Amino acid sequence: MITAAQMRAARALAGMDQKTLAEHAGVSLPTIQRMEASEGVVRGVVDTLVKVVQALDEAGVELIGDNQPSGGGGRGVRLKNPPSGA
Repeated sequence: MITAAQMRAARALAGMDQKTLAEHAGVSLPTIQRMEASEGVVRGVVDTLVKVVQALDEAGVELIGDNQPSGGGGRGVRLKNPPSGA
């Protein structure tokens, strides 16, 4: 699960605007806007959510869910280490 706040933060960490994320995920701009405007956990078509999460992952952002290991515990986002040779 990803929250709207996580999605906005992840997009900001990746340095993307909503239009760029939509393009990278292969979804429409209104879809991204609707997802980010939702309260709490983002709801939508599973395939669309997977595309957005994959686009953020490819941009180097790791999403952290509840109770997943992280330095701060809880929900959040963090940048992954850059791939070797980059």
